[in-house]
This record gives sequence, C-alpha cells and structure tokens, in this order.
Amino acid sequence: MAAPQPSFTPEFASAFRDMYVGILENELATTKRVIGNIPEDKKSYTPHKDSRTAWQIAVHVAQSDVWFLNSLAEQKFDWTDQPEPATTVAGLNEWYDKNFRTGAARVRKMSGPELLKTVDFFGIMKAPLFLYLNFALVHAVHHRGQLSTYLRPMGAKVPDIYGGSFDEPFTGQ
Repeated sequence: MAAPQPSFTPEFASAFRDMYVGILENELATTKRVIGNIPEDKKSYTPHKDSRTAWQIAVHVAQSDVWFLNSLAEQKFDWTDQPEPATTVAGLNEWYDKNFRTGAARVRKMSGPELLKTVDFFGIMKAPLFLYLNFALVHAVHHRGQLSTYLRPMGAKVPDIYGGSFDEPFTGQ
C-alpha cells in the first residue's frame, strides 16, 4: 500500500517558491565568492585523476543553477550540452550572476497552479515543479562544497561560507 501523498495548494506552492528563491539568491553570493577565489592559473587543479577540475566544477555549479531555474520556468527538464559560458573566473561569475537573476525572476513570475504541475525529472522522479527548488539548492550546495575543498590545496583562500573559515574567521556579523 502506497503512503498517502500530501495535497498542496497554489498558495503553499507560491510561498514555498518565494522562500526557496530567496534562499537560492542568498546562496548565489556565497557561491560566487567560492568561484571567485579560484586562481586563474590553478583552474585545472584536481585532487585526483578521476575528479573534476576546479574549473569544471565551477562551470557545472553556475550552469546547473541557471538551468534549474530556467527549467522550472519552462516547466520541463531537458539537459542539452551547453557551451562553456566564460573562459575566466571573473567572466564566469559575471555570466552566473546575470543569468541566475534572470532565471530567478522567471520563476518568481510563475503562478501557483504552474508551480503545482507535476513534471518528470529524467525518469528518476516526478514531482510538482516547486519541490525541485529544494533539489536545486542541495545540488548547488553539494558541488560548492566540493569546490571549496579544492581552494586551500590550490593555494587559495577559503571564504566564510556558513560562519567563518581559517581565512575569513567568523566575526558575528
């Protein structure tokens, strides 16, 4: 017997969207700081031959965050290979900021009934669109965490992510 499924209202979906888009917008600044600390001459750093490079992870985080938002607004998930959005760290952060904000604005314009639409995610799961905002958040935090662990071995500084680091101690603000 299947577990009962919750029933969501358009108002709940809209409130959830507003909360999660706000969280994602707050995380954007932190993610850009992590990406921004990658030294240009160390973009190819990898801790292991089977690991992605720092640059590959940075591009993946930026592209995926934007892709998730645009996919929600388009009400479908369709990944196609995307060209590298930039060739420099500063260029990637500029592209990321602009395109993330555009995608977030598109999601904020969605109606409650649109957010409730159940959409398939590559045959892995089917859920109302608004719930994928949580998936987008944990995906971004996961890969940002990977990237942040590369910084110190590359000789870069680790920014304050959630309350301080050796390089940026917590100041209580």
